[in-house]
Amino acid sequence: MQRLNISSGAVWESKVGYSRAVRIGNVVEVSGTVSADGDKIVGAGDPYEQAKHALAKIEAVLVKAGATLHDVVRTRMFVTDISKWEEVGRAHGEFFGGIRPVTTMVEVSALIHPDLMVEIEATAIVPVQS
Repeated sequence: MQRLNISSGAVWESKVGYSRAVRIGNVVEVSGTVSADGDKIVGAGDPYEQAKHALAKIEAVLVKAGATLHDVVRTRMFVTDISKWEEVGRAHGEFFGGIRPVTTMVEVSALIHPDLMVEIEATAIVPVQS
């Protein structure tokens, strides 16, 4: 099967050696995605806005991979303050309320930048065309 690596152009990708997303066959894996645009944190101090921005970035990379949000079967959400779960969950529900992938939300001690509160991963399975 052919492998398609998709870059977002983030400086971290080349430093760390990863892709924003990888598609092999009909499976698309999306790396942990945060609400950063270059050096700017979008929604600093607001987990809802950070989750919305990260999910929009995930949606955009899925399109580049030939998938949509409707192909997502799993999400993983990492939050630095689990007491804010409802805010992160509300953003997730706005993107996935009708799709309802399986998901996990866990609290972590920190993310790569102190202003980041949410990081989200996704797995999509694109239907095979017959």
